[in-house]
Amino acid sequence: MNIIFQYPLWFVLICMAVGLLYALGMYFRDNRFGEQTKKLNPILGVLRFVTVTIICLLLLDPVMRATITEKKAPIVVLAQDNSESLLNSMDSTKRAEYKIKMERLKESLASKYDLKVYSFGDEVREGLEYTYKDKVTDISRFLEEIYDVYSNQNLGTVIMASDGIYNQGNNPVYIGGKLNVPIFSIALGDTIPKKDLILKKVYNNQIAYLGDKFTIQVDIAAFNCSGANTRLNVKKGGKVLFDAPVNIDNGDFFSTKEIILDADAVGVQRYTVSLSTVNGEVTAANNVKEIYIDILDARQRILLLAESPHPDIAALRRMITANKNYEVEVAYAGKMKESVAKFDFVVLHQLPSKSNPISDVISTLKNQKIPHWYIVGTQSDLSALNQAQSIMTINGRINQTNDVEGVLNPNFKSFIVNEKLGDNIYKFPPITTPFGDFKVRADAEILLTQKIGTVNTNYPLLAMGEERGVKLAVLGGEGIWKWRIFDHMQRQNFDLFDELTGKIIQYLGTKEDKRRFRAFAGSNLYSENEKIVIDAELYNENYERINDPDATLEITNEAGKKFPYTFNRTSNSYSLNAGMYPAGVYKFEAKTNYKGEILKAGGQFTVQSIQLEIFETTADHQLLNLLSSKNGGQVVYPNEMEKLAEMINAKGFAKPVLYDSVKTQSLIHLKWIFFLLLFLLSAEWFMRRYFGAY
Repeated sequence: MNIIFQYPLWFVLICMAVGLLYALGMYFRDNRFGEQTKKLNPILGVLRFVTVTIICLLLLDPVMRATITEKKAPIVVLAQDNSESLLNSMDSTKRAEYKIKMERLKESLASKYDLKVYSFGDEVREGLEYTYKDKVTDISRFLEEIYDVYSNQNLGTVIMASDGIYNQGNNPVYIGGKLNVPIFSIALGDTIPKKDLILKKVYNNQIAYLGDKFTIQVDIAAFNCSGANTRLNVKKGGKVLFDAPVNIDNGDFFSTKEIILDADAVGVQRYTVSLSTVNGEVTAANNVKEIYIDILDARQRILLLAESPHPDIAALRRMITANKNYEVEVAYAGKMKESVAKFDFVVLHQLPSKSNPISDVISTLKNQKIPHWYIVGTQSDLSALNQAQSIMTINGRINQTNDVEGVLNPNFKSFIVNEKLGDNIYKFPPITTPFGDFKVRADAEILLTQKIGTVNTNYPLLAMGEERGVKLAVLGGEGIWKWRIFDHMQRQNFDLFDELTGKIIQYLGTKEDKRRFRAFAGSNLYSENEKIVIDAELYNENYERINDPDATLEITNEAGKKFPYTFNRTSNSYSLNAGMYPAGVYKFEAKTNYKGEILKAGGQFTVQSIQLEIFETTADHQLLNLLSSKNGGQVVYPNEMEKLAEMINAKGFAKPVLYDSVKTQSLIHLKWIFFLLLFLLSAEWFMRRYFGAY
């Protein structure tokens, strides 16, 4: 321990001189104590000298610096695999016996080391757990966690109790070397393969489209089942979709089967893939696997409604049918049997016309808010067209025409136009437009303008916009079939024409969500170890997002049982973490009361079971041996666990560490100095009073 002054040491002499002068000034010639003066004055002078000297020294702000040595025990990590695979290898009696041994080991290690205990499976948690409920095993994640937390501390040893089976994450052998400490493994489970038929893997896409076919691939394994026969089948809702025999011809059997199924229903569909059991197999739990496929109906029904047959209709039809998300039908005015209300998008070619004003069709399009595209031709009724929409107004004579080329408007912003298309569209052949005056509404967007001869005009050729919430476009001419043919002649494909018309249809056909209250799950498909998160949004009259009123949520399972919740407010919306749910199909409905109006929104999600742990029944002690041997550790079995403490000590890695730390403290903050000064002043005062002086 050292005392350090903030000023040169000769200041100490000044402090002592001040104390001496102070004492001499008070008691050198003081005779008020009578005969005792000669004896008492030196004592009082010394007390005053010491007091004043200490006070002066404290004014120099001295500090005391001390080195403190601290001994810290080494850290030992003890971890337990808590995954479901251990349930298959230990009955309840063995599990109880093992738990007792593990707790004894924990007490033994805690008495010597700084013991940290963990459980791992699908996640890493502090504390030892013996429930064996985790659906997956990720050993590498546990080792990564230990490295992140203890790599810069005095980590001595890692002890891991596991069966060596991992079905998620990286190979733990590659991660273990980062720790640079011995890894001891307590080998659990049984390494002897039993008679078992296993539906090992099922590979499938999570999404398919309605009307398409999709493939699932099934891996089948069998141990000690030579000569047995089984059947592979696929069911949906109790209906058998596929059934075929499988002959097991050797003791270590493996086979892959491909199954093609039809996507015939919209939504998340549950398929059950199973193998019939064989006599004597250890478990039938791994003979069945459920898969979930979200079948989407992304197709839009598009109607090409024309005044009469025309090459434009054929060109558009070929472009649309090339996209599997579109379903196209061609009809002619006056002969149409199906209502336009059943379509998602309508192209009106040379309509309305003098012979077919189609006022009822236009009324339905507006009322049902169906996006549509007018293509003007020599048979169009311009007056009726101008009354039907206000995006583009054409004042002219239909029997007088111009041949015009299209020029891309560089200020168009509704969607991105391919640079190659922009560079080549002016080369496309001219199309036929009415001769007259073309005008567009102020808020309309012009995609193409007209080039008449060699003159670029401001006349619109193709414009689009929105009327009363309905998107629509107007093409002021006919003959776009020539564009498609020219595109093929120049590049031997139809890419540019298809991109132009495809983007127009895609833009117009995209419907905006105008609902005031919306609720949506984070995913349509969850695993049973994932937490269900549902968000909601509320909009006021100006479509500004708010969250003033409370919002509730109700989740309903397949049996009709309801689970009520109240949403949490975020910055300007709602969110809810409903936790984990068992496998099944669930519906949810969100509700709120905004200014007396009850607003509702709902949806559906599916939770799929995780069956990874039951598909591997043979413990992998070879992995544990490799992991421990590469890192200077050793594999022990449950009946040898009491030897672990001695083994760790023999390795010599788990040693205590001495840490030196320097502690600095100002002397003026020491309480004992205050009491010393108080004592000195009190003693001087008492003696002065006792012997009759002040």
